Amino acid sequence: MYRFLEQVVSDYMTRDVSTVSPTMSIRELGQRFKETDFNSFPVLDNGQVAGVVSKFDYLACFEFTPARMVPRYDDLMRRAVASVMTREFIYAGRDTKLTRVLQLMIEHRLRSLPILDADSRLVGIIAREDIIRALENCAQREAEGT
Repeated sequence: MYRFLEQVVSDYMTRDVSTVSPTMSIRELGQRFKETDFNSFPVLDNGQVAGVVSKFDYLACFEFTPARMVPRYDDLMRRAVASVMTREFIYAGRDTKLTRVLQLMIEHRLRSLPILDADSRLVGIIAREDIIRALENCAQREAEGT
C-alpha cells in the first residue's frame, strides 16, 4: 500500500483520449456514448478543454418538469454539446499523486478526470479503472518484495 502513496497520474493515465466538439449534436453525442460505453468526454475547442460532457448531462436534456416546457424531440437532438456540457470541471496534472485523484473521485463521485498540462492542453485522462490497476500493481509488487 505504501507504494501507492508515491504513484502519479502520468504512470497510469490514458494518453489517447476520445473527445467531442462543442458543436457536436446531442444526437451524435448519444451515438458516441452508445458506441464507446464511456461515461464522459472532454469537450475540445481549438485545442483547449472547454468543458466535460457526461451521460448525466446528456440525460438531463430530457428531464421535464412542470416549470419546463417540453420541446420537440428533434429540437433537443439538434442542440449542441456546448449547451449541456459542464464548463467548470475538476481536472488533474501529470504529476498529481494518485491518492489526490482518488480523493477527488470519491468526494465528487467522478468516474474520470481529464489531465491537463500547464497550458491547459489535454494530455490524458484517468479513470477509476486506472486507479484500481495502480492499486493492484502496487499490492502485487509489495507482495513480491520488489
